[in-house]
Amino acid sequence: MQPRKIIIDTDPGQDDAVAILLALSSPEDIDVLGITCVAGNVPLPLTIKNARIVCELAGRPDMAVYAGCDRPLGRDLVTAEHVHGKTGLDGPSLPDPTMPMAEGHAVDFIIEQLRKQDTGTVTLCPLGPLTNIATALQKAPDIAERIAGIVLMGGGYFEGGNITPTAEFNIYVDPEAADIVFKSGAPIVVMPLDVTHKALVTKERNDAFRAIGTPVGVAVAEMTDFFERFDKEKYGSNGAPLHDPCVTAYMINPDLFKGRHINVEIETQSELTMGMTVADWWRVTDRTPNATFMGDLDADGFFALLTERLARL
Repeated sequence: MQPRKIIIDTDPGQDDAVAILLALSSPEDIDVLGITCVAGNVPLPLTIKNARIVCELAGRPDMAVYAGCDRPLGRDLVTAEHVHGKTGLDGPSLPDPTMPMAEGHAVDFIIEQLRKQDTGTVTLCPLGPLTNIATALQKAPDIAERIAGIVLMGGGYFEGGNITPTAEFNIYVDPEAADIVFKSGAPIVVMPLDVTHKALVTKERNDAFRAIGTPVGVAVAEMTDFFERFDKEKYGSNGAPLHDPCVTAYMINPDLFKGRHINVEIETQSELTMGMTVADWWRVTDRTPNATFMGDLDADGFFALLTERLARL
């Protein structure tokens, strides 16, 4: 099979960084057309810097990295330095990037690629707020039917939220954008907190990253060392969940995941539950299914894949 063409839309973030590294280490499975950056975990100037740091760490200074939207569609930006640190990539000591930004806006690049490539061959892989994707759909409605799929990290059902009692961070930052994406008609696969909290970096798994012995392996271990402190304190867990690499792993081996094709609606009105992914897991409504909402993960298989691929870089 030919590698699947993807665009990674991201707001790095340590777990975003690992997701990008996994993609760039898997050229037989994934053809990364470009990386588009959005404000989210940290403001846009840091996400575009961090994306280039990660590309250079992976030995891919040739990768096109585009700057996108610097704020949500209709509200103030909420960031997550309390999780990821002031740079977004706190933990390892990595040099500033020397590779240039790609010319043009991320939204225009997304539209251009979806029109340029054959219909149904490009998958969008958003790892952060959905502002860039929604803006592209608003600007060029014709692209919706050209999208092979949207595989995103966001939301939660049984797990609830991680930024409010009911909302996961990526959806909460720009619920209006999420609403546009979920109503777009494009095939959607969702990696919610219900799955990503099962992708837990235990000490043994992090030791395996560090034992790779390369700059990539050590950097990933140091990233996880940093941001696991937040999850250990908050959840009492044995480590940090690697949220965003679930998206990349799905693109490589979807059999690692199990879920249901259900209706998912985004709350955009209630301040109490703003950004909630209202997932009809038990199919108690007659609303039309619009997303495959993942519920389970082969965690050992996931970490075996991740460790093997990171060792290539």
